[in-house]
Amino acid sequence: MSPPLPPRAVALLACPVCGAGLAPDGAGLRCTAGHAFDRARQGHVTLLPPSGSPHDGDSAQMVADRVAFLAAGHYAGITATLADAVLADGPPRTVLDLGGGTGAHLAGVLDRAPDAVGVALDVSRYAARRAARAHPRAMAVVADTWAGIPVRDASVDRVLVVFAPRNGPETARVLHPAGRLVVVTPAAEHLGELVGPLGLLSVDPDKAGRLAGALEPHLVPVAAVTHRQVLSLGRDAVRVLVGMGPHARHLGEGALAAALAALPEPVTVTVAVDVGTYRPA
Repeated sequence: MSPPLPPRAVALLACPVCGAGLAPDGAGLRCTAGHAFDRARQGHVTLLPPSGSPHDGDSAQMVADRVAFLAAGHYAGITATLADAVLADGPPRTVLDLGGGTGAHLAGVLDRAPDAVGVALDVSRYAARRAARAHPRAMAVVADTWAGIPVRDASVDRVLVVFAPRNGPETARVLHPAGRLVVVTPAAEHLGELVGPLGLLSVDPDKAGRLAGALEPHLVPVAAVTHRQVLSLGRDAVRVLVGMGPHARHLGEGALAAALAALPEPVTVTVAVDVGTYRPA
């Protein structure tokens, strides 16, 4: 049986049908208008609008690869830099991770913010199943950021977006006036040693412009830091790294296996991300 949902995390949520607040009701949640949402046996709650979502999110295999790669600690430096940015303006009490995946990054932030509760929101039910068990002070919600974030207005101290799409107007709506959005995006050299040999997707050279366009004028940049690290990865770890990201949708198994076999063992891989902090405009 799943443990009870953190009450302060539930208090952040809003009904995706009418926008009213949600409260525990038996094994699920219910709003004051009577709309009910069951809690899955794996522990997550689905808060999609009645029309559902056209997006499936990450597959079960992509999520399994992400769990394995993150559990090995390869992106621990990203999580630490993210947590530093979250805490730079003081410890939060509420954290929302949009496109939160397995909840690993959110869990790392909550470990550094002992008074905070968190919500990991992702459109993938496979990711939500993992995120539901990521941290005792967090809960997982299946929702589509582009269909409206099922969170109450001005209720969240920190919003995280790590390698995920950014909905500027909705993020600004759910942020407390003194809150902060912290965004992690890949820098130009991120995984650069693998792009050519494995035919991976390269970072958009207009990334900064697209990020600004997605967030402004709703959110204003206030700080930026970078994280750079060089990993030494075996071919098996590289395969898992490729499988957990968007590259997995573009590469056939046979072509990937042949390209992996041509890599040195181990291979040097650069991790390079930009971490930006924003406030409501």
